[in-house]
Amino acid sequence: MSTNKKLFALATSIILMMGVSFGAGTITGSAHDFSSASWNSTGEICVTCHTPHNADVSVSDSPLWNHQVTSSTFTLYSNSVSLDATLGQPNGISKLCLSCHDGSVALDNFGGNTGGATNIADSLSLGTNLANDHPVSFTYDATLASDDGELFDPTTQNSGLGGTIAADMLVSNKLECSSCHDVHNGSGLSKLLVKSNTSSALCLTCHNK
Repeated sequence: MSTNKKLFALATSIILMMGVSFGAGTITGSAHDFSSASWNSTGEICVTCHTPHNADVSVSDSPLWNHQVTSSTFTLYSNSVSLDATLGQPNGISKLCLSCHDGSVALDNFGGNTGGATNIADSLSLGTNLANDHPVSFTYDATLASDDGELFDPTTQNSGLGGTIAADMLVSNKLECSSCHDVHNGSGLSKLLVKSNTSSALCLTCHNK
């Protein structure tokens, strides 16, 4: 085989592998595909969370939001030994996730409806006590990494997703639910993870252990 043909074959193989790695996931058929749910009479996928018109903009970083937002007050993770971040109530994208996953807002409360009767399954509900869950909605920057001593600098550390932690995993410099979970199932992995956690790879993206 000529050198040019070998290079063409190699390039083709790389492109195909990239297609498998980066194009395998889709929201269709995933845990967030509610198009056939009995409580979603529209038969649509996107509408349960998003709308092109009259979106709820009360929460920062909300992407054309169409679902009722939780008003819960949450009990936060607290550990004076291991936690150097300053925590507050979940906000931004994490608050949107909790608008289903705290169990207080019906799944069918979207499009202005507030009288829904179908709540998330207990096994998928975090409730309002987040004391035993990874903290969210806190600023993760070079200062926190330095103060903590066991976190990578997100502005320089590779995420394994193509860029830095800050570029690929944080929202407005904050760690949110979406830092670890891709609601649109882009990776095609179980639990909607953004990357595999085999051998704790996802955890070790940020934690320098």
